[in-house]
Amino acid sequence: MTNIVVAVKYVPDATADRTFESSDNTVDRENVDGLLSELDEYAVEQALQVVEAGEGEVTVITVGPADAADAVRKALQMGADKGVHVEDDAIAGSDAFGTSLVLAKAIEKLDYDMVFFGMASTDGSMGVVPTLVAERLGLPAVTLGSEITVDGDSVTIRRDGDTATQEITGSGKLVVSVTDQTGEARYPSFKGIMAAKKKPVEEWDLSDLGVDASDVGLDAAWTKVEAFEARPPRTAGEIVTDEGDGGAKLVEFLASKKFV
Repeated sequence: MTNIVVAVKYVPDATADRTFESSDNTVDRENVDGLLSELDEYAVEQALQVVEAGEGEVTVITVGPADAADAVRKALQMGADKGVHVEDDAIAGSDAFGTSLVLAKAIEKLDYDMVFFGMASTDGSMGVVPTLVAERLGLPAVTLGSEITVDGDSVTIRRDGDTATQEITGSGKLVVSVTDQTGEARYPSFKGIMAAKKKPVEEWDLSDLGVDASDVGLDAAWTKVEAFEARPPRTAGEIVTDEGDGGAKLVEFLASKKFV
């Protein structure tokens, strides 16, 4: 029996106009549509496949404001068994270090054999939270798997790099992150959508986790956005008339932009 916790994130829709709050330079999550991070859907999918091949449960956990419950709901619709939503005003503005602390403390309260992550969030794109959580939990991290095989308490991944492919195996309790090369995530079926309405979702705050508010949030963050400005409007492109020297002009243009 394998119980898997999948950490997921509620992120601003990448197709929308995203910006920052003018008051504190944090991401504006109120005035833009949000959704379950696409990269986390791959982690949910892989966890479901592992459990469906044997026995066990998949628990999804997210840290975020009230709307972040939508990320948990989507994972439940895909087939996860239950969810946990950690919400506390003091968490707002947390960086990867603060987020990893909250996640680790929450995961410690759950019954699990493995913890799955996507390779990165689609808003921050740092990709460090899986390793930070593994460090806090004192567990090995088997990360960036483009293919994953689970045999009992042993996990083997294939990690594809620019120049080589590695095969990495870990056993016992561990943290796993998967890439978007692991296979398409399933779409929620009508049956899954209806079933998700009856699945349990626990709501925790910092007091439930024993986390001091001074250890998270913007004031405790190691990284902050100092300034931001709107993307400038697109300008008309430059038209190059080919009079037999089009290739040379193209090379000259690329060289001026330091592309070659």
